[in-house]
This record gives sequence, structure tokens and C-alpha cells, in this order.
Amino acid sequence: MGLLQQLALPNAVKIIVPLLICLCLIRLSAADWPHWLGPKGNGVSTESGWKSEISDPLWKSKVGVGFSSVSVAQGRLFTMGHNGRKSGGSETVYCLDAKTGDNLWTDSYSAPLIDYLYEGGPSSTPTIDGETVYTLSKHGLLHAYQVKDGKNIWKKDMLSLSGMKKPPSWGFAASPLVFENLLIIEAGATYALDKKSGRVVWRSQKYRPAYGSPTIYNPTGKPMIAVIKTDGLVLLDAKNGKTLAFEKWETSYSTNASTPIVKGLDLFLSTGYRRGCALFRWTGKGLSKTYENKNLSTHMNHAILVGNYIYGFDGNVHMAGPKDFVCLRFYSGEEKWRVSPGARVFFRFPNPVRG
Repeated sequence: MGLLQQLALPNAVKIIVPLLICLCLIRLSAADWPHWLGPKGNGVSTESGWKSEISDPLWKSKVGVGFSSVSVAQGRLFTMGHNGRKSGGSETVYCLDAKTGDNLWTDSYSAPLIDYLYEGGPSSTPTIDGETVYTLSKHGLLHAYQVKDGKNIWKKDMLSLSGMKKPPSWGFAASPLVFENLLIIEAGATYALDKKSGRVVWRSQKYRPAYGSPTIYNPTGKPMIAVIKTDGLVLLDAKNGKTLAFEKWETSYSTNASTPIVKGLDLFLSTGYRRGCALFRWTGKGLSKTYENKNLSTHMNHAILVGNYIYGFDGNVHMAGPKDFVCLRFYSGEEKWRVSPGARVFFRFPNPVRG
């Protein structure tokens, strides 16, 4: 999970650094981080006092194999991990004390590792909503738990519900999204469930499943669900799941694994395999493309918007070519600067609004 700290400096931001949170976490003393990309859904923390290096963690906890991030609320930290066994494997949801790392409760269930071309294990991040935490396993098992004690409120087999014969190649990876009384889940089609009961309220038309999480896009007061499928960028009516707009956006290996970035009327997307990035704007009837280029091609790490600038990693983790940290101007796609591996990570950044 990438976190970016935004410092309120008038002409420069001293440092904006992606922090790999390894469950050895942070000096948690203020704001909660209740779901993927944080409380505002933008991946930005407004807390102060962060360090550029974590050399003295307060605690560490082994949670198994996987790529699930962490969520924090009510002094509790939630994540998921797999025991790593290819035969007879199991996945576990963890609730830990955020200050001490003590195990408060767990829930384990049988689950395949799904380690196609990588280590495998869960990729979805738990979502906390009030007294409930929602989790989605690598093979599509959706749980709603009580935050306080881990009691299972309801569960749903999204693989069975979707009609897919097997999970996607890299498993279910999108994090649950709470929108009003709905829980939005990616399972090929997008599903809206009643968050209290798990009842299906609506489902979108079917698309090829992808691995990025959905987000809310509300350019004109009519909320939409924005999500990048394997086929492309899809906008859905949040009330009934009807497709309102579609922009074809395909990559090699049928892998789109990022969340659209929203700013007002605009939607930014970036995916891997040198597909690049693009900015779209809602016209009232559909999407209009402002630009498309290859200045930023995010493979797995999500890009972050701070003011009028996008920060992200350009390049694929297992392929030749650049793997640089890049800053782009949001509205033009112009590259502001690029830093290659091995370079020092302290910069003077452009003003986050004016540039």
C-alpha cells in the first residue's frame, strides 16, 4: 500500500515518499485509515511527524503470505494472510491491537494460494464501516464481521454468485467499497450488496474481471461507480448498476490493477505493460479524453494525486525497462520530473496546487 504525506508548505513539499507498510507499523496516534486508499479514498495522509525511514518499529507480526494492505480504526488493525501451503492451504483475517500488535481475534478458512507467476495469497484490503469489517478472499469468499469480536454477521461466495468456473488468473483482488447502504464488490460484473445482510441489490453487465478496486465518481451530483475492468474503464450508475460510459483500455496479459483517480469532473487512469496513462472528463453524456501518453505506466503500485500533480512508479516489476518514480502534471500529463532507482529520495517538489 502506498501512503503519501502531504505537508502544508507554501512553495515546496519537502518529501513525498511511498511507504511500504509491512505490518511493523507506524506510530498510530491520530486519524484512522479504515479502507483501501484511506479515509478520503485518495491515498493521502494529512498527519505529521512521519519518518523517511522506519528503523525502529514499535512491533512486528507475522501474518503469512499475501499482498493485502492494512486498515486501521478504533485502535485496531486489520489485514489478511495465507499460510503458504499449496495443498490444504488456509487464509486468515487478522484483527490486531494497533499500538501493541497483540492478536485480538482471527478467522481462518480453507483457501487456495493462487500463486500463478508469483507468491500468491490475499490481495484485497479489509474495509471497516462503523462496527463492521468486510473482507474478500483470494477465491472470492466475502465476509462481514463484527469489529469488536470477529463474529461473522454474514458471508457470500462471490465466485459462485458470479457464475465463474474458477477465480480470475490472479484471484479476487479488489477491495470492498462502501457506498451509503451498499457494499460494492468486483467479481467480473460489479455487484452491489446490502451491507447489513449481503443481499444482492443490483449487478452490472458482465465484463472480463480485473484487479483494481472501484471508487466513487460524482461529477454532477449523480454518483457513479468508476472501475477499470480488463476490457476498459467503466462508469456505472451507483443506484442500479447500469453502464453509463465505457472507454476501451486493454493491456498485455489481461491485467488492469489500479483504481481510477478522481478530481472534480476528471478521471485519471494508469496501468502497466507500457499501456501508459490517460485523463478523461465527464461531458454530461459520456467521457471525453483530454490526453493519453506513456509517461506513467503503473503496474501494481497505485499512483497518488497531491494537488495538481500525480506521483507514481513507472514500469513493470518483472520486465526490462524503467522503474522510475515520476511526477506528472495532472491536467496535461506532462512529465515534471523522473527519478531512477538508486537516487536519493529527498526532493524539492513543485507547489502541489500551482506548480
